[in-house]
Amino acid sequence: MTDIISIILLGIVEGVTEFLPVSSTGHLILATKLLGYDAEKWAVFNIVIQLGAILAIVVLYWRTFWAVGLGLLKRDPVAIRFVRNVLVAFVPAAVIGLAIHKQIEALLGNAEVVSIALIIGGIAIIAVERFAPKSDIVGVADIPLGKVVGIGFLQCLAMVPGVSRSGATILGALALGVERRTAAEFSFFLAIPTMLGATTLELVKNRDALLSGVGVGFGAIALGFAVAFIVAVIVVKGFVGVVTRYGFVPFAWYRIVAGTAALIWLATL
Repeated sequence: MTDIISIILLGIVEGVTEFLPVSSTGHLILATKLLGYDAEKWAVFNIVIQLGAILAIVVLYWRTFWAVGLGLLKRDPVAIRFVRNVLVAFVPAAVIGLAIHKQIEALLGNAEVVSIALIIGGIAIIAVERFAPKSDIVGVADIPLGKVVGIGFLQCLAMVPGVSRSGATILGALALGVERRTAAEFSFFLAIPTMLGATTLELVKNRDALLSGVGVGFGAIALGFAVAFIVAVIVVKGFVGVVTRYGFVPFAWYRIVAGTAALIWLATL
């Protein structure tokens, strides 16, 4: 029963935080630490259930993907640019992630790094919201290639736990003149190849542990996947409306408060 509650709690954390600029990985690390879980036991689980959140994007934006697919068959320039932009932005994370994956793994259990990154990221959001240039790029297919490359490299900052993949890509897009809603949606679409790649790598690396029953196991992963999917569907629907109306500053203050509280709590351990 304890494991089932843990699975549901971590699934909820993943579903709520994956697409908000607050760092899902960072929150899962802090939740694992706060609840006293064995971080090694839950490491693969925390990575794989992100696919549940990714599936939420596929379901919510199926019309967009369907239109792009039909457009590719017809060689429509807009559809081609859409796919090009997502794939080009994905490449830096794929290359750099493979090159330094051991160093990344060394940080994944470090709650102090997460806390500090949350605070710094919050300050960065406030700065970008205040000083970013006028947003004049609307539509993922309309983002110029040079800016797509820049967003792709900025996504690599999220390899530090607590930075937030969605936060890095959204802030990068805003700083380069992309409109808020488009920045958020580009981050959603970019998450699909990025998280598929990261999850596939983790599954291959940990296949022996999964097959031997070490860690959480396939049943637990399936339940966490389902919980993350359902919660992410609900959260994403509300998130786009919030950022369109209020911007990203509320998430910045949340990051600063949460990171500060986590540092204080960690200092008492």
